[in-house]
Amino acid sequence: MEPFVSQMYFGDLIAGTDEAGRGPLAGEVVAAAVILDPNRPIAGLADSKKLSEKKREALFIEIQEKALAFGIASASIEEIDEINILHASMLAMSRAVSLLSVVPEHVLVDGNRIPLNLPCPAEAVVKGDSRQAAISAASILAKVTRDRDIVKVSKIYPEYGFEKHKGYPTAQHLAALRLHGITPIHRRSFGPVKKILEG
Repeated sequence: MEPFVSQMYFGDLIAGTDEAGRGPLAGEVVAAAVILDPNRPIAGLADSKKLSEKKREALFIEIQEKALAFGIASASIEEIDEINILHASMLAMSRAVSLLSVVPEHVLVDGNRIPLNLPCPAEAVVKGDSRQAAISAASILAKVTRDRDIVKVSKIYPEYGFEKHKGYPTAQHLAALRLHGITPIHRRSFGPVKKILEG
């Protein structure tokens, strides 16, 4: 894993933002923004996808306890279908930043694009969730929140196995789609879902 870049080179109030859920066929896309407190370091931050569920859950609590500020937001399934998943992801990140109780001096965004309507200058950081601690923290908040949401939904639609695949297009999920059809939480603009809708 690449070493973290210093958090201080833009000033003290740096927000990191990231999203979770661009790839799944179902559910909202969730984003988080975090301003870490340099006086309260958090050990073990990393790309959320590279951490165990148990570690993510522990860090989820610690980040909220120690961060100077954090915000968690989403873009709906309807918004994903209307404006596409990329723009919905940007919208969710912008919303997450807007929920911060402290206005950041700079925002670091995971990936290669910057959301609109941010309150300050921003920089896109490719693989930022492995390179910037604030982005890693945001990725953890976003993923844990989304995973919890989809697990709740799995109790409404138990035949789809959402608690196992979290909405991603696994063989199990695709087989369930073919057998049972789509649910209200499926993204109708996504290829495998659209294919079933079209018969």
